Amino acid sequence: MATALTLCGSIRTGSVNKMLQDAVDARLAATGVTVNSITLRDFEMPIFNQDLEPDDVPEAAGRLADLFRSHDIVFIATPEYNGGLPPLVVNTIAWLSRQRPSPFRHAVFGIGGVSSGRYGTIWAQSHLRDSLSKIGALVVPTLLGTGPDSSVFADDGTVAEAGVIAKIDQMVKELTHFSRGGI
Repeated sequence: MATALTLCGSIRTGSVNKMLQDAVDARLAATGVTVNSITLRDFEMPIFNQDLEPDDVPEAAGRLADLFRSHDIVFIATPEYNGGLPPLVVNTIAWLSRQRPSPFRHAVFGIGGVSSGRYGTIWAQSHLRDSLSKIGALVVPTLLGTGPDSSVFADDGTVAEAGVIAKIDQMVKELTHFSRGGI
């Protein structure tokens, strides 16, 4: 049985990317995957500074790395800030990339995001795919970018667009196909 860890690069209340994380959680669970949905709010880490190593590495980085290592699938929903990744995502990856053994070599990764514009976080996702690939992660081909956010979700928080549901289903299919845990 495959296990999935999902997280969001936004910790603000009402985040549309958290809504996307929830939608992916539901679709993964519907296929029989055990889902562990987390918030990065529970993993506080200072801005990465190599001077903090090895004595002052945040305990949260080790806990989060253990979670990455213990799941077959990792899904990251990320917002896009000024055409790039938000600082929370960059900092999280920086700290995790310093953990040994690498927390990026076991799971298969899916990435997605929702933005207020039509480009649907494509630049942030491109940056995230590139960063994850360079540190050894296997990222599935489907990019789950969507926007504008005002048309993606219904009032109850569920995905309202058939095209977005189809993208989520395609990503879930790829994640379960490539995961080591099977379904």
